[in-house]
Amino acid sequence: MPNLWAQDRTVDATWLHRYLPTLSEVQTDLSSPSCHYRAAFGSGDLDNRILRSVTRFAEITLDGPGSCRKIVSEREEEIDFVLQGTGTLQVGGETFPLRANDFVYLAPGLTHGLSNSSKQSLRVLVAGFKIPTRIALSASQPHPRIVNLEDVKEEPVQGHPTSVLYKLLVGPRTAKRDAIDDAYVITSFFWMDFAPGGTNFPHHHETAEEIYLLIDGEGEMVAGSGMDGVEGRVPAKPGDSYYFRPNCTVGFYNQNHPGSKAHILAVRSQIPLSTVDD
Repeated sequence: MPNLWAQDRTVDATWLHRYLPTLSEVQTDLSSPSCHYRAAFGSGDLDNRILRSVTRFAEITLDGPGSCRKIVSEREEEIDFVLQGTGTLQVGGETFPLRANDFVYLAPGLTHGLSNSSKQSLRVLVAGFKIPTRIALSASQPHPRIVNLEDVKEEPVQGHPTSVLYKLLVGPRTAKRDAIDDAYVITSFFWMDFAPGGTNFPHHHETAEEIYLLIDGEGEMVAGSGMDGVEGRVPAKPGDSYYFRPNCTVGFYNQNHPGSKAHILAVRSQIPLSTVDD
């Protein structure tokens, strides 16, 4: 066996970056001639092996008229967020209208799909998460709850700077603060509104992985830190998406100019804890 030189060996990344507008289309279980799947993280992405609970984080562009293939997973939950356009969500034998800024939680075991009957493209962010077998599943609600971002109250969150306001969209079944509290491993799907010069303070989560998508505005994304405690900062623009492994330092600094707002859509999910010692 040839020697493996140290410089030829790759290690797992602490964080990943993808720029959504430049992602190439890949074929997945959702793909069809009219349904174009662009993987940021998880299914369809080459670095998917480092993800623990996230199964997919992708942008779907659905030409009209057309539809994506229907899918079902017995132990996976999903969030869909409409970035642009109008369309229809199909769950079982029923249909539900969708419009821009709608979001929906899809419980495990629900057969579902997306369709677009208009002449304009429908763009949807799709995020999936696997549920460990040790977690008991409850009976799914017969109808998925669809909520629009504009109908969710924007508010500060205790322990966080007031220079960023939050809309709490989806949370766990044990919570009562989110617009939809039905999830198993998703601990928070949320919207952040940064004031000029605002920040959510660099922080980390020891047992959760997190994804940020910058919707608009510009600033600096915090990704990791050095041994001196100084966080790593990288310029961020709309369409930039970041995946952070557990215990990775994460945060965002908005530009400090009058009127320079920034908005981030983020999701955090609990990872399955290992039962085997390292």
